[in-house]
Amino acid sequence: MFKKIFNNLSLTIYIQIWEDRIKATEINSGKIYDEKPFIAIKKNAKGEETVTAVGSSVELLKNDSGIKVIKPFSHPRTLISNFVVAQKLLQYIIHSLSKQKQKFLLISPLIVIHPMEKLEGGLTQIEFRAFKELALGAGSREALIYQGPELNIYNFDYDNIKKNEKEP
Repeated sequence: MFKKIFNNLSLTIYIQIWEDRIKATEINSGKIYDEKPFIAIKKNAKGEETVTAVGSSVELLKNDSGIKVIKPFSHPRTLISNFVVAQKLLQYIIHSLSKQKQKFLLISPLIVIHPMEKLEGGLTQIEFRAFKELALGAGSREALIYQGPELNIYNFDYDNIKKNEKEP
């Protein structure tokens, strides 16, 4: 019973990743983040890199010489090209989807990552682990990697997905 109450207070996020799109749906509220997976990074006065913009708004900054635009899910052989930046993007998405949740009780979300392309032959163990570590490092308390047809968010069953998760 305690587990059910705990899970109802937390977020469950279904994240679909393409090379040129990332879509994240918070299952309980239906809130959706659907953007291009771009991050703009600029060095501040101390020389530290800071995130300046995320998603489609990055395109407005492409001509700024001090801005570095990174697509963390664009590589010829695999979907993840820049692990650290991909993790920052997931942190941003989790934060934006959790804004309306109760602030006094922050519970790490459950995340299901669904790579949508570059799956010829299935995921390797390295790719599977990279996606799992990506979600855990972004703040998830538990991460599942799903391979298969698009999931229906209206009858989303996290426990069933977990039971059927197949590690390569």
